[in-house]
Amino acid sequence: MDALINALYSIPLVGLVFQLGGYIIAVGPNVAPGILQAATPVALAALCGVMCERAGVVNIGIEGIMLTSAFVGWYAGVLLAPVLGTADLGPFGANPALVVALVIALVSGVLISWLHAWLSISVRADQIISGTIINIVAVGLTGYLNNLISKASPNGAGAFTQFKPPHELTDLPVVGWLLGMFLSQGPIAMSVIVIVVIFQVLLFRSRWGLRSRAVGEHPRAAETVGIDVIRVRYRNVLIGGVFAALGGAYLSMEATNSFQQEMTTGRGFVGLAAMIVGRWSPVGAFGAALLFYSSTALGNSIKFARPSGDLGTILVGLPAQLYDALPYLLTIIILAGVVGRSIPPAADGQPYEREATA
Repeated sequence: MDALINALYSIPLVGLVFQLGGYIIAVGPNVAPGILQAATPVALAALCGVMCERAGVVNIGIEGIMLTSAFVGWYAGVLLAPVLGTADLGPFGANPALVVALVIALVSGVLISWLHAWLSISVRADQIISGTIINIVAVGLTGYLNNLISKASPNGAGAFTQFKPPHELTDLPVVGWLLGMFLSQGPIAMSVIVIVVIFQVLLFRSRWGLRSRAVGEHPRAAETVGIDVIRVRYRNVLIGGVFAALGGAYLSMEATNSFQQEMTTGRGFVGLAAMIVGRWSPVGAFGAALLFYSSTALGNSIKFARPSGDLGTILVGLPAQLYDALPYLLTIIILAGVVGRSIPPAADGQPYEREATA
């Protein structure tokens, strides 16, 4: 077997591909938790997109919702830490100030989503323009406030910590690394798996899911059978705001314990791409997010566990900025391949007006 592997590795060019595949298989179990951590905010942004667009509302303001919630959650922790304290409540490093700050962050996301819903559904404004305005205002306002607040170098309420699963689970053959990937996380990252499973089941196996999909496909027909189209759209956009806010809170309250200007760095837009690649399904969007950010974990792995031979020389010689850009490049390449094949809901982005009653 070793002779066969060495023979494959020695083939010009093709051998490098085999070496890369072998390297990924070897380091995969170790970098798997990092892949989920990197993909968490994008997956939550994608779930927000699925929730909104399945009901016929385009929401490109996800980036702004995430950024605002990241700032609000962090700054709420700064204000609440002296009042509520930071005594450890148990697992995940939770404390009173941190938990309340997370709730406030989610509320801020819902409020911004309500604004987008009002403009898109009630006012029937252009949904793209509404989302763009939210993004622009969020970048400017959070950047300005952060510059004012950061001058005092305030201490926040801390950050959620990762759970450490017992070795008996992570050492299991075949599935141990998968359990380690999903369990070696903080509460927000760990909740993504639960949300994806529940969302997938409800969307395709429940009365609510059927109504949401009907509103996104043919709202006029849905109204004729007694479905309140406006109400369903409002509800889905607001729930989607919770997902996006959770993704923003992850960045400032779990991945770090601080806020940096424009720290979302386009994750909301990548989430929309993951939604399209995943064909507007929760599981598909989650899988696309993992695929996009697997390159980030691979780049980090190369820094600490260099591949042997010519492959290691080539990969280490590449600039570090390339690995940072790989998720975005991968997004563009994959998205270019699925555009035209992935069909959105028929009424996606179309304002709806109730028929006048006689």
